Amino acid sequence: MNYKKLIINDPEQLIFGNAPHPVKTRRGLEIGGGQVYAELNFTLPMMSINDSTLPDVYRHYKDIAEGALQRALELNSKGVVLELETLLEMTKTPSIGIEVVKIMNEICEDYYQKHGLKSEIRLTPNDLREFERPAKQRTSALLEPMMELFEKGALAGGDLLSIESTGGKEVSDDALLMCDIKTITFALAVLGVRDIRFLWQKIKAIADKTGKIAGGDTACGFGNTAMVLAEQRMIPRVFAALVRVISVVRSIVAIEEGATGPHKDCGYEGIFIKAIAGIPISMEGKTAACAHLSPIGNIAAAAADLWSNESVQNIKLLAGMAPTVYMEQLEYDVRLMNEALKQGTVPTHILQKLLVDSDIYTDPQALILAPENVIRISKALIHGESYVANARNGALEAIDIIEEALQSGKMKLSELETGYLPILREELSSIPDSESDFIEMMLPVLDSSKFILSEYGL
Repeated sequence: MNYKKLIINDPEQLIFGNAPHPVKTRRGLEIGGGQVYAELNFTLPMMSINDSTLPDVYRHYKDIAEGALQRALELNSKGVVLELETLLEMTKTPSIGIEVVKIMNEICEDYYQKHGLKSEIRLTPNDLREFERPAKQRTSALLEPMMELFEKGALAGGDLLSIESTGGKEVSDDALLMCDIKTITFALAVLGVRDIRFLWQKIKAIADKTGKIAGGDTACGFGNTAMVLAEQRMIPRVFAALVRVISVVRSIVAIEEGATGPHKDCGYEGIFIKAIAGIPISMEGKTAACAHLSPIGNIAAAAADLWSNESVQNIKLLAGMAPTVYMEQLEYDVRLMNEALKQGTVPTHILQKLLVDSDIYTDPQALILAPENVIRISKALIHGESYVANARNGALEAIDIIEEALQSGKMKLSELETGYLPILREELSSIPDSESDFIEMMLPVLDSSKFILSEYGL
């Protein structure tokens, strides 16, 4: 890892709306520059995407953008990010995704020219490689439409480029269900690290070529999958908390390859990335309930520079269309955070403390996201001599923090949960410092039919 010391060492500096390295967009949003903005995430209602439905697809996105920006304008918004997470068909056939970006960008520009409302589009193509098994991470023909959408979508108006990459997911999926922490570490700290390095060299080159901003990658398919499984009581919450920590080592690689943020929301590892690299981040919490339930509704906002909601379908609610409704909810949340920032350091830290304290001891996944704990874990995450050692050290520090909270009586967990802690500690402690030693340890026990070593440069 390139980072050997934290950019943010003081928990009090790990705060919403401020990042040491803010990002300024072409229409004038300064993300991380002293203000929190809403980032609206949306998707289509249940429908097919084909030649006959394309007019309806385009109408939906036009209506979403117009409804959201009109409501933001009525609420005196200082700026908005609209995130287009493309659906499978939009990436496989890039012309569809490009046309959606073009439609949305025209509306963004219209509101900017007529009303001065600043808005940008985050373009997030989905990782098509996930749909091949075993995945061909480097040689897949599916890389071509992904990169075409990145480049032509950027030229069409996608200013922030991001992805939820899936390198290592073919190994991690089974490992999550088996609560196999060593295989999770292999998937994220060996396979994931190598895949992100490969992928983000390409994405950063496109960002430079088109004059756009390389945002960041997120471990949604790992950390959020673990969280959802824990919420469904299929795996322990303590295990899900450790997966979140381990995911940091793969996501930081995008920053090492030149991504500047704002980091994408739905992996929740962004707060660690902010502490380590100082970039602005997007986070989601209570307003993500439209897509998934979680135990971290308030604490996730503690260091957010963009406050997001997860994908909400464009369906009719009593008040109006769902994306417009969520735009309002996000705006009221960021209005509160921005008022605290405007009033100064003391109100800002009081609000952050309330956000943190309302969640922190209700779940180990919330506990590890408290700024003081993020700083502790982040120091461990950069302490080792390899990504593998960093992942191990960060997860062990997280176990220490969970056990301290249990011993203090501030957090209570079931015997089933606490019974996993010594097992997880023992498994993690057996991971060597050296990546090559770890690979040698793991290959004999992994199902070699699930992944192709050469696709990860191994």
